[in-house]
Amino acid sequence: MALETEQQAIFESYRAPYFSQSRLVRETGALLRGFISRYGMIIAFVALWQISPSLGWSNPAVLPPPDAILRALWNGVSGGPLLGDIAISLQRAGIAFGAAVGVGIPLGLFMGQVRTIERSLDPILQLFRQTSALALYPVFILLLGLGEASKIFVIFWATLFPTLLATIGGVKQVDPKLVEMARVYGAKPLTVFRRVVLPASLPQIFVGLRLSATTSLLLLIAAEMIGANSGVGFQVMNAQYNFQIPLMFAAILLLALLGLSANFLLEALQARLCRWSNPRD
Repeated sequence: MALETEQQAIFESYRAPYFSQSRLVRETGALLRGFISRYGMIIAFVALWQISPSLGWSNPAVLPPPDAILRALWNGVSGGPLLGDIAISLQRAGIAFGAAVGVGIPLGLFMGQVRTIERSLDPILQLFRQTSALALYPVFILLLGLGEASKIFVIFWATLFPTLLATIGGVKQVDPKLVEMARVYGAKPLTVFRRVVLPASLPQIFVGLRLSATTSLLLLIAAEMIGANSGVGFQVMNAQYNFQIPLMFAAILLLALLGLSANFLLEALQARLCRWSNPRD
């Protein structure tokens, strides 16, 4: 019996590394397949873009390859014209986005609970939402001048409505049974709001925040292209005027990276604050 046990132990000792390696190979293959299925198209697109000038499919003076764009991005960020413009653009977008959040969320929470006010103001909110902020930009320039105030206000105006309307919608979608149950157990109105209404509204509020973050960057680019002498959007136009095409594409890539970063940060914050709702599923 002891001999059989010893032989079994020896067999298991030889078999364990084999199965461990086999499992590692399977897991690595699964990860690789997932990576290729998610990013394969963009990798193929960038690779085709890179080799297209050498194959004569594109003019590198008009459509520079990715390596030239990355070099221009590195030179611009590491001490070139883009370094200071990043801070200026982030300041403009950050002030406008912060103001929109500071106004939109409290006002949306209030209007979502007071249905009479929400119904009376909804038509004008829908009208303002459907009016292009860029169409109103000349009006803001007339009222506020061609300075920082008009740029920040047009971004604020466009950024406010996604957050405001998403917050109103989030409050209206709260399950009435949850509110009624809290009241049955003796919860006061402030406790119901803090423990039931606000947590249940958070996922929808974050949808509005992510839309607002994207909108703030879009309006930032337009405002800086139209009436600014600094900022990443200005650098896009300035590089195009001076035919610095790699720098122009580098500024565009930088704006895309800023948008992705903002979306990633908001997703991470949502995952932390709304764990119960499984926002990533």
